[in-house]
Amino acid sequence: MPLRPSSLATFKRPLYLWNLMIRDSTNNGFFTETLKIYTSMAHSGVHGNTFTYPLLLKACANLNSISLGTMLHGHVLKLGFQGDIFVQTALVDMYSKCALVACARNVFDEMPQRSIVSWNAMISAYSRGSSMNQALSLLKEMWVLRYEPSSSTFVSILSGFSKNLNSFNSLCQGMSMHCCLIKLGLLYSEVSLANSLMSMYVQFSKMGEANKFFDSMDEKSTISWTIIMGGYVKVGRAVEAFSLFNQMQKQSIDIDFVVFLNIIFGCIQVGELFLASSVHSLVLKCGCSEEDSIENLLITMYAKCGNLTSARMIFDLIVDKNILSWTSMIAGYAHSGNPEKALDLFRRLVRTDIRPNGATLATVLSACADLGSLSIGQEIEEYIFLNGLELDQQVQTSLIHMYSKCGSIKKAREVFEKMTGKDLAVWTSMINSYAIHGMGKEAISLFRKMTIAEQIVPDAVVYTSILLACSHSGLVEDGLKYFKSMQKEFGIAPTVEHYTCLVDLLGRVGQLDLALDIIQGMPLEAQAQSWAPFLSACRIHGNVELGELAAVKLLELSPGKSANYVLMANLYTSLGKWKEAQRMRKLIDGKGLVKESGWSQVEINGRFHMFAAGNQSRVQLDNIYKTLEDLNFTLQEGS
Repeated sequence: MPLRPSSLATFKRPLYLWNLMIRDSTNNGFFTETLKIYTSMAHSGVHGNTFTYPLLLKACANLNSISLGTMLHGHVLKLGFQGDIFVQTALVDMYSKCALVACARNVFDEMPQRSIVSWNAMISAYSRGSSMNQALSLLKEMWVLRYEPSSSTFVSILSGFSKNLNSFNSLCQGMSMHCCLIKLGLLYSEVSLANSLMSMYVQFSKMGEANKFFDSMDEKSTISWTIIMGGYVKVGRAVEAFSLFNQMQKQSIDIDFVVFLNIIFGCIQVGELFLASSVHSLVLKCGCSEEDSIENLLITMYAKCGNLTSARMIFDLIVDKNILSWTSMIAGYAHSGNPEKALDLFRRLVRTDIRPNGATLATVLSACADLGSLSIGQEIEEYIFLNGLELDQQVQTSLIHMYSKCGSIKKAREVFEKMTGKDLAVWTSMINSYAIHGMGKEAISLFRKMTIAEQIVPDAVVYTSILLACSHSGLVEDGLKYFKSMQKEFGIAPTVEHYTCLVDLLGRVGQLDLALDIIQGMPLEAQAQSWAPFLSACRIHGNVELGELAAVKLLELSPGKSANYVLMANLYTSLGKWKEAQRMRKLIDGKGLVKESGWSQVEINGRFHMFAAGNQSRVQLDNIYKTLEDLNFTLQEGS
């Protein structure tokens, strides 16, 4: 921003007074004001000294203003301060924070003398840019020249390793830094350093190492507790995070809104309403409820716990709603099986002055997909183009998903083929579209193109889609091959979804014995999800013996699930064993279970009509049955 001299320029002040004003302004975080004071000072004919320029360069670094920073560099050269160690170090730091690492290195190389702070500034520049080889090379050079690294040196390096999460080498190098800290006796010298080391382990999801280190810390700050709690939430172990939170309360440690963010994320994972309500009460008690991020997460938390009424109440109480508030509530409806309400809220949003972003539109498209409404989906696509969001990859990925779920694989493919710079999520969405349409060969062909031609590394999610494609198309050999390759070639451990797809694949083609062997070799968690598709396969292929085995296992694992009794009843019915089928259905009533009615939905002229099994209440029922009879008669005549 252009800086105008203030009225300060009309008074002739000595340099030390200007420096005091610059120091106070910078230390209080008024960085723009700092630069205005300097402009006034220059207009009054007073030149800065070696005390002035480090403060000014700090202001430029915090404002990320490279234009003003280079201007000050020119002033430094003109006034002959290029040999001053404090000014030069401030220049290195300024260029580093403005992401001009090469310029920072040029200044560093030209320094006639350096301090430990100078070395740290340059190492921090490389670490901030994730150039860890250069950072480590500089660390070695510093050591050779007998500059002993400080805790600040290692804080920068450890934070750099934490950014390279896809590199196993980064973790090894980070662990070697841990050894260096032990050797130098710096491990517990400062809480900030201990936190950085623990944070590195957390970022790599090494919670065992992080927790050992946390337990060994004599001095812990609120940040220490926040890091370890956030780590447990990150790896899906919310119970441990709640335990730590209880310890914090018992030890009367200050709890800030970041702690509550982690705890609310934990509640979202667990999905227990009583726990969520308790956390909400604490948030209100501590006065953190009006933080924007907290309010939006509370909406998501209640929606995940199935309490949309409370979620909507929080949403309605927010006076200054932003796009995150709207998106959180729309997502709450969309992900809780209420796509109509999600779309209604979106229509309210577009009538306000707040503009939807990519995340909002992706959520709305997901609601259209769940509703199966191609017409509304096309309206949303028109809105996307009118508002210039058609290049957003999250939106495009959701468009592919929406069109495929609404039955238009052709439109999904058109969106996919028009896209440039496709990421893994885009490829996965298209592969999954082929999978749910039973186009297994097309899915496999696209997967090969992604991994071989585009050299994109697959993840667990895209392998689920490939196995689903093989299952729906009966491609047994391909399914078995990909199930093995994901482990052997990419080190992806099979999840419940992978096991379930594999069992479904083998069951569909009648290889029940092989499917049974695979189920019995699975972890218990995966077994619980795999017996149901196995029982369905037993019904299709008329294998009562294995079906009864599957039913026993299912009823042991989920005795309160009526669908399991229905599956077994259907198996008996398919084989004409009416008494056994009746016995299963009586068990549903005897245990007080409720069987959900099957239902379907059609869209006609923008209106949705739902039909539930056994429902005789529709006015047009006679006409519907008459039309079905006519269609049946026509089909019989044609055959």
